[in-house]
Amino acid sequence: MKKYILFLLVTLLILSCMNNKETTLSTNDIAVENYQLFGKKVVAAQIYDNSKIAKKYDHLSVGDTITIAFTGKVNAVCKVKGCWMKVALDQDTETMVKFKDYGFFVPKDIENDTIIAQGKAFVTEMSVEDQRHFASDAGKTAEEIAAITKPKKTFSFIADGVLLKK
Repeated sequence: MKKYILFLLVTLLILSCMNNKETTLSTNDIAVENYQLFGKKVVAAQIYDNSKIAKKYDHLSVGDTITIAFTGKVNAVCKVKGCWMKVALDQDTETMVKFKDYGFFVPKDIENDTIIAQGKAFVTEMSVEDQRHFASDAGKTAEEIAAITKPKKTFSFIADGVLLKK
């Protein structure tokens, strides 16, 4: 009887490990000629899908940081000079991507384009003033900007390098 229980436990353990595999890319899987590089070269061993990084953000508290690379769709970009972008993590969540030391910018017309970003992910609380500033940069109306009245928890990302799919 003990043998059957042990066999069952080992089988369940193996099956559970097989179902938790993360689907990731590596920089070796990317045809660099299909991307335009901004900033430093992206060299990550793993590039997570946007839904996978959303789960990683769920485990972060304000002040925590992880170094990671991920791919996702650009929801918005700074219309003034391309100094930030918002990238979708899932249908309801996005991350604010800024660029390390303002060392590079991205084109201002890349909404709905696919990017790969490498850098540091972290959680912050964004002030009302900063929210209004970014809303203004994104071209929001005066009414939309005035409606911002509370600080909010945000997912943030400082990118060392960004690949923009051509």
